[in-house]
Amino acid sequence: MPTLSAITLYPIKSCAGLSLEEATLTPLGVMTAQIYDREWMVVDYNGMCLTQREHPRMALIKPALKGTTLEVQAPGMLRLEIPLGLPDPQTAPTLTTKVWDDTVLAYDCDALTAEWFTKAIGVPCRLARFHANAERPVSTQWTNGVQVTTMFSDGYPVLVVGSASLDDLNQKLLAAGRQAIPMNRFRPNLVIDGIEAFEEDYAESFQIGEVVLKPVKPCPRCPMPAIDQATGTYGPDPMDIMQSYRAKPEVEGALCFGMNSILTAGEDQRVRVGQEIEVTLAF
Repeated sequence: MPTLSAITLYPIKSCAGLSLEEATLTPLGVMTAQIYDREWMVVDYNGMCLTQREHPRMALIKPALKGTTLEVQAPGMLRLEIPLGLPDPQTAPTLTTKVWDDTVLAYDCDALTAEWFTKAIGVPCRLARFHANAERPVSTQWTNGVQVTTMFSDGYPVLVVGSASLDDLNQKLLAAGRQAIPMNRFRPNLVIDGIEAFEEDYAESFQIGEVVLKPVKPCPRCPMPAIDQATGTYGPDPMDIMQSYRAKPEVEGALCFGMNSILTAGEDQRVRVGQEIEVTLAF
């Protein structure tokens, strides 16, 4: 029987994730302790999102839960604590952010936080938090008209990958005289054991207890899988190996790994590592 083998929440877009034993599944994605996936985002002074694509050192910014704060660490830096309580939406300072083609209202975190991230990443930047009154719809082209929103993810609330898919890629890398790479290069929220390689591509749904996730779009890959998440530097790039078998014509030939998914049932239900998953294929 397929099982849920890993849960990862990424509080700050493009920074390191939180590995969890259990979490709540919401329409906005994975959540724990009232922290949502990609609830925060680092932006430049024009509000444009910063990512590991251009700033691989962001991989070294590591969050941790500490009471009522989100604690972040980076090499050579003092720890920073970010309050988890939401700011007052009527009085808190805001800024307009840009996530790819979307313009999103956000809270503007304070100057001390901006200074910390500027030093950690090496470019002038600020930390933004998704505003309580903001809404960011996903493309209904892939959801069959279902209205879904997300925070600062690239496009969809939940990314699901089968562990056998990474095993398959690593076998090809090793056969080519290359090093195997870990799953964190692909930054999934949920990892499934016990299904065939890339079986997630053909799933109609994943049911975990009362939770039902529907995969809606293959996840196109940028150069980020080439970034070693432990060192924050570019390493061997798996994209040339993926080029031979992971190009998807339905997304204009993009190289894809993992499935962007939406919640269709079981809102605010808890899931846990080791839980059985019922996988229904779309044929």
